[in-house]
Amino acid sequence: MPSPEKTAKKAKPKPKRSLKQPVNRDTVIPRHHDTNRDTMTPRYHDAIIEAVRKAVKGFGKEAATYRFTVDEKKAIADIIYTYSGQRVKTNGNEITRIALNFIISDYEENGENSVLHKVIKALNS
Repeated sequence: MPSPEKTAKKAKPKPKRSLKQPVNRDTVIPRHHDTNRDTMTPRYHDAIIEAVRKAVKGFGKEAATYRFTVDEKKAIADIIYTYSGQRVKTNGNEITRIALNFIISDYEENGENSVLHKVIKALNS
């Protein structure tokens, strides 16, 4: 008959965590993260978009020549390519007119707080 010492099971020690095992400490974004932000666009923003859309929708009859950098031309080409992949037609003239009309609308609406005014001041300081 086996002795009681042999029949009693010894408690298995818990395996020790090796220092080499990575510890998962990923940052978890809370479920309600960023829910306090207003997700609606301001009314003036919608008004500018509509004003720019109307202006660009009209046919531009006046010819103009402007000089762009290589990076500016590449950026416009990249935008055109992105939209063509989505089967949306656009061109450099349309993109330039959107930008121009947006800057003008922003300047008329915001004056000294507009992007145009701030950049012109920075260029001349």
